[in-house]
Amino acid sequence: MATPVYVIAEAGVNHNGQRDMAFELVDKAADSGADAVKFQTFNAQKLAARTAPKAAYQKRTTDSDESQLAMLKKLELPLEWHADLQSHAAKRGIQFLSTAFDLDSLAFLETLDLPFYKIPSGEITNGPLLWEFARTGRRLVVSTGMATLGEVEEALAVLAHGICNSDLPKSSADIWQFWGSRDALEAVRNRVSLLHCTSQYPTAFTEVNLAAMDTLAQAFGLPVGYSDHTEGTLIPIAAVARGACIIEKHFTLSRDLPGPDHKASLIPGELAEMVKAIRGLEVAIGESRKVPQLSEWDSRKAARQSLVALQDIRAGDVFTQSNITTARAGGGISAMRYWDYLGATASRETPAGEAL
Repeated sequence: MATPVYVIAEAGVNHNGQRDMAFELVDKAADSGADAVKFQTFNAQKLAARTAPKAAYQKRTTDSDESQLAMLKKLELPLEWHADLQSHAAKRGIQFLSTAFDLDSLAFLETLDLPFYKIPSGEITNGPLLWEFARTGRRLVVSTGMATLGEVEEALAVLAHGICNSDLPKSSADIWQFWGSRDALEAVRNRVSLLHCTSQYPTAFTEVNLAAMDTLAQAFGLPVGYSDHTEGTLIPIAAVARGACIIEKHFTLSRDLPGPDHKASLIPGELAEMVKAIRGLEVAIGESRKVPQLSEWDSRKAARQSLVALQDIRAGDVFTQSNITTARAGGGISAMRYWDYLGATASRETPAGEAL
């Protein structure tokens, strides 16, 4: 059976700057059966300039007159909470993750010994940060929202350079020259996974474009998954059916809470149902061999047709369309051999209605 899908319950900034809420999100993620709960680590002043605009969805879900910087400042996860959240997650049997959005935040997360790093869609063109992610030596999961295929390749080229070189590149040409080497491709294949994503909250079904997940897999030969921002659970479940090995999904304690991401998030019961559906689907997908299942052997015996005598047949009679037919008999000679027997001679007596 294939490796189980890794499910990330994305708490993100849905803690709203409240410590108790952050811990409750860990609990709900653990209760859901997800593999990991993920937050976001950033310094708002390093992430957004004072004049940076909000995205349209952020204007709809928060004060439209508030700057992006002011909004982000309220959503920072204090550094001193991280170790306690990580410890609490470990006690609940779920991995703790957080995404770094700036160099200092990445350096801080390095002190926590996380199992891997998720690189957010917004940073896929942030060359210096990508290179430092690569230098950590950890596995990397790269989200590709808003990106062209060319931008994904350029990000992979930077990561490959950082994985294999301790000296900073002197120019973009250095990165592309290294990307052309066999070592570069092997480096990312051993360390990097890609997530297809549409960076809109919520994402309309018409803009999901799940087929692009296949394109990423075919273009780079890397494991692929899906970071979902649609409403409900249909699309992440469909992504698993299409081959996603990682699923990331935002969740919240309540969609009525203030903040930019709550309205496009699952509530805890829905998150648990999504995980349950994914686990069921994994079992249903099974393996690629086409063979009868164990439970089918009894049905096979009862349902398959065999050669049957239409009338009493004596030894020495010639089999014809008039004296043999096919019917369910619980065994005997397969009906697929009907033409082989026409014109042959019976070697024994067979009463009408019995299998040859």
